[in-house]
Amino acid sequence: MSEPEPKSDYLLLFRNTAWHRDLSAEEIQKVMTDWMAWFDGLVADGRCLGGQSLEPGGLVLSGANRSITDGAYAESKEAVAGYFMLRVKDIEEAREIAANCPGLPYGSIVEVRKLMDRCTASKLAENPNR
Repeated sequence: MSEPEPKSDYLLLFRNTAWHRDLSAEEIQKVMTDWMAWFDGLVADGRCLGGQSLEPGGLVLSGANRSITDGAYAESKEAVAGYFMLRVKDIEEAREIAANCPGLPYGSIVEVRKLMDRCTASKLAENPNR
């Protein structure tokens, strides 16, 4: 019996909350139907562990004094609109999945990021002589 191929977890981050702005209601419906078929197919074949849309806005905390500002503008190319969590062979497979995003032709942006077991600072703390 052969060992299963090791897999890694990746996030697809979907950006540009205004991708639909210039589309008709029918065009938006088609893109969303295609999007759900794409998502359902990835879940069915075990490559997508789940995903969610994100509420616009939010809060951003920063600095030692923990300043709070409003989050990303609700309609901007930088705002994260949602995510999928993938479990796939490698970044190339994650890239291929991202390249099939039905929103890409309409201005959606897909960022592919590999999840780490631990953050870089945690690893450096274990080996301060790096």
